Amino acid sequence: MLVNRLLWKHHQWNKTVVAVSSKAVFAQVTTNRPRWMSTVMSFGDGSQGALGLPDSVTGPRGDAYEPTRVLGLPSDITSISAGHYHSLAIDSRGGLWAWGRNQESQLGRDPLAPRDSWNDPKRVEGLDHVNVCAAFASGVISAAIDSDGSVWVWGKSKRGQLGLGKGIIETVVPRRVEALAGEKIVKVSFGWGHALAQTEDGKLLGWGYSADGRIGNVGEALEASPLDSNANISMNDKRFSGSGLDAAELMVLEGMEKEKDMPIIWEPRLVEELQGVEVRDIACGLDHSLVLCCLGHSLAICEVPSSDVEGGGMSIFSWGWNQCSQLGREGPENFPSMIEGWEGETPVSVSGGRVHSTALTSHGELWVWGCGKSGRLGLGSSSNEAEPTLLDCLEDFKVLQTVSGFDHNLVLMDE
Repeated sequence: MLVNRLLWKHHQWNKTVVAVSSKAVFAQVTTNRPRWMSTVMSFGDGSQGALGLPDSVTGPRGDAYEPTRVLGLPSDITSISAGHYHSLAIDSRGGLWAWGRNQESQLGRDPLAPRDSWNDPKRVEGLDHVNVCAAFASGVISAAIDSDGSVWVWGKSKRGQLGLGKGIIETVVPRRVEALAGEKIVKVSFGWGHALAQTEDGKLLGWGYSADGRIGNVGEALEASPLDSNANISMNDKRFSGSGLDAAELMVLEGMEKEKDMPIIWEPRLVEELQGVEVRDIACGLDHSLVLCCLGHSLAICEVPSSDVEGGGMSIFSWGWNQCSQLGREGPENFPSMIEGWEGETPVSVSGGRVHSTALTSHGELWVWGCGKSGRLGLGSSSNEAEPTLLDCLEDFKVLQTVSGFDHNLVLMDE
Protein backbone atom coordinates (compact mmCIF):
# COMPACT_ATOMS: atom_id res chain seq x y z
CA MET A 1 0.00 0.00 0.00
CA LEU A 2 2.94 2.33 0.67
CA VAL A 3 4.18 1.67 -2.86
CA ASN A 4 0.76 2.64 -4.20
CA ARG A 5 0.84 5.89 -2.24
CA LEU A 6 4.31 6.74 -3.58
CA LEU A 7 3.27 5.91 -7.15
CA TRP A 8 0.23 8.13 -6.79
CA LYS A 9 2.29 11.05 -5.47
CA HIS A 10 4.82 10.61 -8.26
CA HIS A 11 1.98 10.76 -10.77
CA GLN A 12 0.53 13.90 -9.18
CA TRP A 13 3.91 15.67 -9.24
CA ASN A 14 4.81 14.68 -12.79
CA LYS A 15 1.63 15.14 -14.80
CA THR A 16 2.27 16.32 -18.35
CA VAL A 17 -0.02 17.30 -21.21
CA VAL A 18 0.73 15.76 -24.60
CA ALA A 19 -0.95 16.90 -27.83
CA VAL A 20 -2.72 14.13 -29.74
CA SER A 21 -3.63 14.46 -33.42
CA SER A 22 -7.18 13.58 -34.49
CA LYS A 23 -7.19 11.38 -37.57
CA ALA A 24 -8.28 7.78 -36.88
CA VAL A 25 -11.85 6.64 -37.27
CA PHE A 26 -12.83 3.17 -36.02
CA ALA A 27 -15.36 1.24 -33.96
CA GLN A 28 -18.06 3.64 -35.20
CA VAL A 29 -16.51 6.38 -33.06
CA THR A 30 -14.84 9.50 -34.45
CA THR A 31 -12.19 11.56 -32.74
CA ASN A 32 -14.10 14.79 -33.51
CA ARG A 33 -17.26 14.07 -31.58
CA PRO A 34 -20.22 16.45 -31.74
CA ARG A 35 -21.26 18.06 -28.48
CA TRP A 36 -24.76 17.25 -27.29
CA MET A 37 -26.77 17.30 -24.11
CA SER A 38 -27.26 14.03 -22.28
CA THR A 39 -28.18 12.77 -18.83
CA VAL A 40 -26.95 9.71 -16.93
CA MET A 41 -29.31 8.10 -14.43
CA SER A 42 -28.64 5.22 -12.07
CA PHE A 43 -30.63 2.87 -9.86
CA GLY A 44 -30.15 -0.28 -7.80
CA ASP A 45 -27.63 -1.24 -5.14
CA GLY A 46 -25.28 1.65 -4.38
CA SER A 47 -23.57 0.26 -1.29
CA GLN A 48 -20.15 0.55 -2.99
CA GLY A 49 -20.80 3.93 -4.60
CA ALA A 50 -21.55 2.55 -8.08
CA LEU A 51 -24.62 4.78 -8.49
CA GLY A 52 -22.65 8.01 -8.18
CA LEU A 53 -25.29 9.45 -5.88
CA PRO A 54 -24.71 11.27 -2.56
CA ASP A 55 -26.01 9.85 0.71
CA SER A 56 -28.44 12.75 0.93
CA VAL A 57 -30.26 11.25 -2.07
CA THR A 58 -29.96 7.52 -1.38
CA GLY A 59 -29.86 7.30 2.41
CA PRO A 60 -27.29 5.38 4.47
CA ARG A 61 -27.56 2.12 2.45
CA GLY A 62 -26.85 3.92 -0.80
CA ASP A 63 -29.68 2.27 -2.79
CA ALA A 64 -31.91 3.99 -5.37
CA TYR A 65 -35.27 2.37 -6.10
CA GLU A 66 -36.01 4.54 -9.13
CA PRO A 67 -33.80 6.07 -11.84
CA THR A 68 -32.02 9.09 -10.35
CA ARG A 69 -29.84 11.62 -12.15
CA VAL A 70 -26.08 11.45 -11.54
CA LEU A 71 -25.33 15.11 -10.91
CA GLY A 72 -21.54 14.98 -10.79
CA LEU A 73 -21.10 14.36 -14.53
CA PRO A 74 -20.79 16.79 -17.45
CA SER A 75 -23.80 17.22 -19.74
CA ASP A 76 -22.12 15.72 -22.81
CA ILE A 77 -21.68 12.05 -21.87
CA THR A 78 -21.61 9.84 -24.97
CA SER A 79 -21.15 6.33 -23.55
CA ILE A 80 -21.40 4.46 -20.25
CA SER A 81 -20.01 1.21 -18.85
CA ALA A 82 -20.82 -0.71 -15.66
CA GLY A 83 -18.41 -2.94 -13.79
CA HIS A 84 -19.41 -5.21 -10.95
CA TYR A 85 -19.39 -2.38 -8.41
CA HIS A 86 -18.05 0.66 -10.29
CA SER A 87 -19.05 2.75 -13.28
CA LEU A 88 -17.41 4.59 -16.18
CA ALA A 89 -18.61 7.34 -18.54
CA ILE A 90 -17.01 9.01 -21.59
CA ASP A 91 -17.63 12.65 -22.47
CA SER A 92 -17.67 14.13 -25.99
CA ARG A 93 -14.10 15.43 -25.64
CA GLY A 94 -12.66 11.98 -24.95
CA GLY A 95 -12.44 12.34 -21.18
CA LEU A 96 -13.22 9.39 -18.92
CA TRP A 97 -15.12 9.61 -15.63
CA ALA A 98 -15.24 6.95 -12.90
CA TRP A 99 -17.00 6.28 -9.61
CA GLY A 100 -17.83 3.36 -7.32
CA ARG A 101 -15.63 0.77 -5.66
CA ASN A 102 -11.93 1.67 -5.55
CA GLN A 103 -10.61 -1.11 -3.31
CA GLU A 104 -8.55 -2.44 -6.23
CA SER A 105 -7.70 1.00 -7.71
CA GLN A 106 -10.19 0.51 -10.55
CA LEU A 107 -11.13 4.22 -10.45
CA GLY A 108 -7.55 5.28 -11.16
CA ARG A 109 -7.50 7.25 -7.90
CA ASP A 110 -5.43 7.25 -4.75
CA PRO A 111 -6.22 3.80 -3.30
CA LEU A 112 -6.13 5.26 0.22
CA ALA A 113 -8.86 7.82 -0.51
CA PRO A 114 -11.73 7.51 2.00
CA ARG A 115 -14.54 5.17 1.07
CA ASP A 116 -17.15 7.91 1.34
CA SER A 117 -15.52 9.52 -1.72
CA TRP A 118 -16.16 6.50 -3.96
CA ASN A 119 -19.61 7.70 -5.02
CA ASP A 120 -18.22 10.99 -6.36
CA PRO A 121 -17.73 10.90 -10.16
CA LYS A 122 -14.27 12.20 -11.06
CA ARG A 123 -12.26 12.32 -14.25
CA VAL A 124 -9.66 9.55 -14.45
CA GLU A 125 -6.21 11.10 -14.19
CA GLY A 126 -3.28 9.82 -16.19
CA LEU A 127 -5.30 9.84 -19.43
CA ASP A 128 -4.72 13.51 -20.30
CA HIS A 129 -2.95 12.51 -23.52
CA VAL A 130 -5.51 9.81 -24.40
CA ASN A 131 -8.59 10.51 -26.52
CA VAL A 132 -10.88 7.86 -25.02
CA CYS A 133 -13.41 6.48 -27.48
CA ALA A 134 -14.43 3.31 -25.60
CA ALA A 135 -14.21 2.13 -21.99
CA PHE A 136 -14.81 -1.18 -20.25
CA ALA A 137 -15.21 -2.13 -16.60
CA SER A 138 -15.06 -5.49 -14.85
CA GLY A 139 -14.86 -6.41 -11.20
CA VAL A 140 -11.33 -5.22 -10.45
CA ILE A 141 -10.07 -3.76 -13.74
CA SER A 142 -10.91 -0.75 -15.90
CA ALA A 143 -9.77 -0.24 -19.49
CA ALA A 144 -9.91 2.55 -22.05
CA ILE A 145 -9.30 2.49 -25.80
CA ASP A 146 -7.59 5.49 -27.39
CA SER A 147 -8.55 6.76 -30.84
CA ASP A 148 -5.29 5.24 -32.13
CA GLY A 149 -6.44 1.76 -31.04
CA SER A 150 -4.14 1.45 -28.03
CA VAL A 151 -5.45 -0.03 -24.77
CA TRP A 152 -4.88 1.50 -21.33
CA VAL A 153 -5.58 -0.43 -18.11
CA TRP A 154 -5.59 0.11 -14.36
CA GLY A 155 -6.74 -1.74 -11.25
CA LYS A 156 -5.60 -4.93 -9.56
CA SER A 157 -5.75 -8.54 -10.71
CA LYS A 158 -3.70 -11.45 -9.42
CA ARG A 159 -4.78 -13.45 -12.48
CA GLY A 160 -2.92 -11.42 -15.08
CA GLN A 161 -5.88 -9.44 -16.44
CA LEU A 162 -3.83 -6.25 -16.72
CA GLY A 163 -1.74 -7.78 -19.50
CA LEU A 164 1.26 -5.65 -18.52
CA GLY A 165 3.82 -8.41 -18.11
CA LYS A 166 4.79 -11.23 -15.79
CA GLY A 167 4.07 -10.59 -12.13
CA ILE A 168 2.43 -7.17 -12.61
CA ILE A 169 -0.80 -7.39 -10.66
CA GLU A 170 -1.64 -3.75 -9.86
CA THR A 171 -1.40 -0.26 -11.31
CA VAL A 172 -3.09 2.83 -9.89
CA VAL A 173 -2.21 5.09 -12.82
CA PRO A 174 -3.47 3.96 -16.28
CA ARG A 175 -0.76 2.18 -18.27
CA ARG A 176 -0.64 1.26 -21.93
CA VAL A 177 -0.69 -2.46 -22.79
CA GLU A 178 2.53 -2.59 -24.79
CA ALA A 179 1.96 -6.16 -25.95
CA LEU A 180 -0.93 -4.84 -28.06
CA ALA A 181 1.18 -2.15 -29.76
CA GLY A 182 0.71 -2.22 -33.52
CA GLU A 183 -2.87 -3.48 -33.25
CA LYS A 184 -5.98 -1.31 -33.53
CA ILE A 185 -8.17 -2.62 -30.74
CA VAL A 186 -11.90 -1.89 -30.98
CA LYS A 187 -13.19 -3.81 -27.95
CA VAL A 188 -11.99 -5.58 -24.81
CA SER A 189 -13.90 -7.79 -22.41
CA PHE A 190 -13.05 -9.17 -18.97
CA GLY A 191 -14.21 -12.32 -17.19
CA TRP A 192 -13.39 -13.28 -13.61
CA GLY A 193 -9.74 -13.85 -14.43
CA HIS A 194 -9.29 -13.71 -18.20
CA ALA A 195 -9.49 -11.04 -20.89
CA LEU A 196 -10.09 -10.80 -24.64
CA ALA A 197 -9.33 -8.07 -27.17
CA GLN A 198 -10.82 -7.70 -30.64
CA THR A 199 -8.89 -5.92 -33.40
CA GLU A 200 -10.23 -3.71 -36.17
CA ASP A 201 -9.33 -6.35 -38.76
CA GLY A 202 -11.11 -9.17 -36.90
CA LYS A 203 -8.34 -10.87 -34.92
CA LEU A 204 -8.77 -12.12 -31.34
CA LEU A 205 -6.17 -11.90 -28.56
CA GLY A 206 -6.42 -13.30 -25.05
CA TRP A 207 -4.57 -13.17 -21.74
CA GLY A 208 -4.97 -13.81 -18.02
CA TYR A 209 -6.14 -16.93 -16.22
CA SER A 210 -6.10 -19.56 -18.96
CA ALA A 211 -7.48 -22.74 -17.35
CA ASP A 212 -10.27 -24.76 -19.00
CA GLY A 213 -9.86 -23.15 -22.40
CA ARG A 214 -11.07 -19.67 -21.44
CA ILE A 215 -8.71 -18.14 -24.01
CA GLY A 216 -8.45 -21.08 -26.38
CA ASN A 217 -5.26 -23.10 -26.44
CA VAL A 218 -2.98 -20.13 -25.79
CA GLY A 219 -2.14 -21.52 -22.37
CA GLU A 220 -1.12 -24.87 -23.85
CA ALA A 221 1.12 -23.36 -26.51
CA LEU A 222 2.99 -20.95 -24.22
CA GLU A 223 4.76 -21.23 -20.92
CA ALA A 224 2.27 -20.11 -18.29
CA SER A 225 3.07 -19.14 -14.71
CA PRO A 226 1.10 -20.62 -11.80
CA LEU A 227 -0.64 -18.36 -9.35
CA ASP A 228 1.08 -17.46 -6.11
CA SER A 229 -0.70 -19.55 -3.50
CA ASN A 230 -0.61 -16.58 -1.13
CA ALA A 231 -2.66 -14.54 -3.59
CA ASN A 232 -5.79 -16.62 -3.25
CA ILE A 233 -8.77 -15.74 -1.10
CA SER A 234 -9.12 -17.96 1.93
CA MET A 235 -12.57 -19.35 2.67
CA ASN A 236 -11.82 -20.46 6.21
CA ASP A 237 -13.74 -17.60 7.80
CA LYS A 238 -16.57 -17.39 5.24
CA ARG A 239 -20.11 -18.20 6.34
CA PHE A 240 -23.08 -18.32 3.99
CA SER A 241 -26.84 -18.63 4.37
CA GLY A 242 -28.86 -21.05 2.28
CA SER A 243 -30.27 -18.54 -0.22
CA GLY A 244 -29.73 -19.08 -3.94
CA LEU A 245 -27.67 -15.91 -4.28
CA ASP A 246 -25.32 -16.84 -1.45
CA ALA A 247 -25.02 -20.34 -2.89
CA ALA A 248 -23.85 -18.83 -6.18
CA GLU A 249 -21.25 -16.72 -4.39
CA LEU A 250 -20.06 -19.82 -2.54
CA MET A 251 -19.60 -21.63 -5.85
CA VAL A 252 -17.49 -18.75 -7.17
CA LEU A 253 -15.28 -18.69 -4.09
CA GLU A 254 -14.88 -22.47 -4.17
CA GLY A 255 -13.67 -22.16 -7.74
CA MET A 256 -11.20 -19.45 -6.75
CA GLU A 257 -9.85 -21.64 -3.95
CA LYS A 258 -8.88 -24.27 -6.53
CA GLU A 259 -6.97 -21.81 -8.71
CA LYS A 260 -3.63 -21.70 -6.90
CA ASP A 261 -1.83 -23.97 -9.37
CA MET A 262 -3.60 -22.77 -12.51
CA PRO A 263 -1.75 -21.11 -15.42
CA ILE A 264 -1.64 -17.40 -16.24
CA ILE A 265 -0.77 -15.75 -19.55
CA TRP A 266 0.66 -12.40 -18.46
CA GLU A 267 0.54 -10.62 -21.85
CA PRO A 268 -1.94 -10.70 -24.77
CA ARG A 269 -1.41 -13.49 -27.29
CA LEU A 270 -3.20 -14.30 -30.54
CA VAL A 271 -5.92 -16.96 -30.25
CA GLU A 272 -4.65 -19.25 -32.99
CA GLU A 273 -7.85 -21.28 -33.36
CA LEU A 274 -9.61 -18.27 -34.90
CA GLN A 275 -6.94 -17.30 -37.43
CA GLY A 276 -8.60 -16.73 -40.78
CA VAL A 277 -12.00 -16.08 -39.18
CA GLU A 278 -13.26 -12.51 -38.89
CA VAL A 279 -14.30 -11.78 -35.30
CA ARG A 280 -17.27 -9.38 -35.07
CA ASP A 281 -17.94 -9.25 -31.33
CA ILE A 282 -16.64 -10.70 -28.06
CA ALA A 283 -17.88 -11.21 -24.51
CA CYS A 284 -16.33 -12.79 -21.43
CA GLY A 285 -18.52 -14.63 -18.98
CA LEU A 286 -17.38 -15.48 -15.48
CA ASP A 287 -15.28 -18.43 -16.67
CA HIS A 288 -16.10 -18.73 -20.37
CA SER A 289 -15.86 -16.73 -23.59
CA LEU A 290 -18.28 -15.91 -26.42
CA VAL A 291 -17.11 -14.87 -29.87
CA LEU A 292 -19.41 -13.72 -32.69
CA CYS A 293 -17.84 -14.41 -36.09
CA CYS A 294 -18.96 -13.02 -39.43
CA LEU A 295 -20.71 -16.28 -40.34
CA GLY A 296 -22.15 -16.79 -36.86
CA HIS A 297 -25.19 -15.48 -35.04
CA SER A 298 -26.08 -13.96 -31.69
CA LEU A 299 -27.59 -16.11 -28.99
CA ALA A 300 -28.92 -13.05 -27.17
CA ILE A 301 -30.98 -11.18 -29.78
CA CYS A 302 -32.06 -13.14 -32.84
CA GLU A 303 -34.27 -12.54 -35.85
CA VAL A 304 -37.24 -14.90 -35.73
CA PRO A 305 -39.81 -15.78 -38.44
CA SER A 306 -43.27 -14.22 -38.47
CA SER A 307 -44.85 -17.51 -37.38
CA ASP A 308 -43.09 -17.17 -34.02
CA VAL A 309 -43.46 -13.43 -33.43
CA GLU A 310 -46.36 -11.33 -34.64
CA GLY A 311 -45.07 -9.41 -37.65
CA GLY A 312 -41.68 -11.10 -37.40
CA GLY A 313 -38.60 -9.25 -36.18
CA MET A 314 -36.12 -9.41 -33.30
CA SER A 315 -36.62 -11.16 -29.99
CA ILE A 316 -34.55 -12.13 -26.95
CA PHE A 317 -33.64 -15.70 -26.06
CA SER A 318 -32.48 -16.57 -22.55
CA TRP A 319 -31.11 -19.60 -20.74
CA GLY A 320 -29.17 -20.54 -17.59
CA TRP A 321 -29.66 -19.87 -13.89
CA ASN A 322 -33.18 -18.59 -13.10
CA GLN A 323 -33.18 -18.31 -9.30
CA CYS A 324 -34.78 -14.83 -9.33
CA SER A 325 -36.66 -14.92 -12.67
CA GLN A 326 -33.80 -13.23 -14.51
CA LEU A 327 -34.59 -15.33 -17.60
CA GLY A 328 -37.88 -13.43 -17.97
CA ARG A 329 -39.88 -16.54 -18.81
CA GLU A 330 -41.07 -19.91 -17.57
CA GLY A 331 -39.94 -23.25 -18.91
CA PRO A 332 -36.65 -25.13 -19.19
CA GLU A 333 -33.51 -23.30 -18.15
CA ASN A 334 -30.81 -25.31 -19.88
CA PHE A 335 -31.40 -24.28 -23.49
CA PRO A 336 -32.33 -21.01 -25.22
CA SER A 337 -36.02 -20.13 -25.26
CA MET A 338 -37.72 -16.96 -26.44
CA ILE A 339 -38.94 -14.28 -24.03
CA GLU A 340 -42.50 -13.16 -24.80
CA GLY A 341 -44.53 -10.10 -23.85
CA TRP A 342 -42.92 -7.23 -25.74
CA GLU A 343 -46.25 -5.68 -26.80
CA GLY A 344 -45.02 -4.97 -30.31
CA GLU A 345 -41.67 -3.49 -29.19
CA THR A 346 -38.41 -4.48 -30.89
CA PRO A 347 -35.46 -5.12 -28.53
CA VAL A 348 -32.14 -3.79 -29.80
CA SER A 349 -29.80 -4.41 -26.85
CA VAL A 350 -29.73 -6.41 -23.64
CA SER A 351 -27.74 -6.26 -20.42
CA GLY A 352 -27.61 -8.65 -17.50
CA GLY A 353 -26.70 -8.16 -13.87
CA ARG A 354 -26.08 -10.88 -11.33
CA VAL A 355 -29.79 -11.74 -10.90
CA HIS A 356 -31.63 -9.19 -13.05
CA SER A 357 -31.88 -8.26 -16.71
CA THR A 358 -32.66 -5.18 -18.82
CA ALA A 359 -33.50 -4.58 -22.47
CA LEU A 360 -33.62 -1.45 -24.63
CA THR A 361 -36.11 -1.24 -27.52
CA SER A 362 -35.95 0.57 -30.86
CA HIS A 363 -38.28 3.25 -29.45
CA GLY A 364 -35.85 4.02 -26.63
CA GLU A 365 -37.90 2.28 -23.94
CA LEU A 366 -36.31 0.38 -21.05
CA TRP A 367 -37.72 -2.96 -19.88
CA VAL A 368 -36.59 -4.77 -16.72
CA TRP A 369 -37.11 -8.14 -15.05
CA GLY A 370 -35.67 -10.46 -12.41
CA CYS A 371 -34.60 -9.63 -8.85
CA GLY A 372 -35.84 -6.30 -7.51
CA LYS A 373 -33.84 -6.28 -4.26
CA SER A 374 -32.31 -2.89 -3.38
CA GLY A 375 -34.08 -1.28 -6.33
CA ARG A 376 -32.27 -3.22 -9.05
CA LEU A 377 -35.29 -2.90 -11.37
CA GLY A 378 -35.96 0.79 -10.75
CA LEU A 379 -39.66 0.18 -10.18
CA GLY A 380 -39.80 1.75 -6.73
CA SER A 381 -39.85 -1.50 -4.75
CA SER A 382 -37.86 -4.65 -3.98
CA SER A 383 -40.34 -6.95 -5.72
CA ASN A 384 -39.18 -9.43 -8.35
CA GLU A 385 -40.64 -9.37 -11.86
CA ALA A 386 -41.01 -12.70 -13.64
CA GLU A 387 -41.36 -11.19 -17.12
CA PRO A 388 -40.26 -7.99 -18.88
CA THR A 389 -41.86 -4.90 -17.34
CA LEU A 390 -41.74 -1.41 -18.83
CA LEU A 391 -39.89 1.14 -16.70
CA ASP A 392 -42.63 3.67 -17.32
CA CYS A 393 -41.07 6.47 -15.28
CA LEU A 394 -38.72 6.95 -18.26
CA GLU A 395 -41.45 6.99 -20.93
CA ASP A 396 -40.95 10.71 -21.57
CA PHE A 397 -37.23 10.24 -22.26
CA LYS A 398 -35.26 8.83 -25.17
CA VAL A 399 -32.96 6.16 -23.73
CA LEU A 400 -29.75 5.83 -25.75
CA GLN A 401 -27.91 3.15 -23.78
CA THR A 402 -28.38 1.00 -20.71
CA VAL A 403 -25.78 -1.14 -18.92
CA SER A 404 -25.90 -3.33 -15.82
CA GLY A 405 -23.31 -4.06 -13.18
CA PHE A 406 -23.72 -6.86 -10.65
CA ASP A 407 -26.52 -5.11 -8.76
CA HIS A 408 -26.82 -1.63 -10.30
CA ASN A 409 -27.75 -0.03 -13.61
CA LEU A 410 -26.82 3.06 -15.62
CA VAL A 411 -29.03 4.73 -18.21
CA LEU A 412 -27.83 7.29 -20.78
CA MET A 413 -30.60 9.54 -22.08
CA ASP A 414 -30.84 12.21 -24.75
CA GLU A 415 -31.99 15.58 -23.46
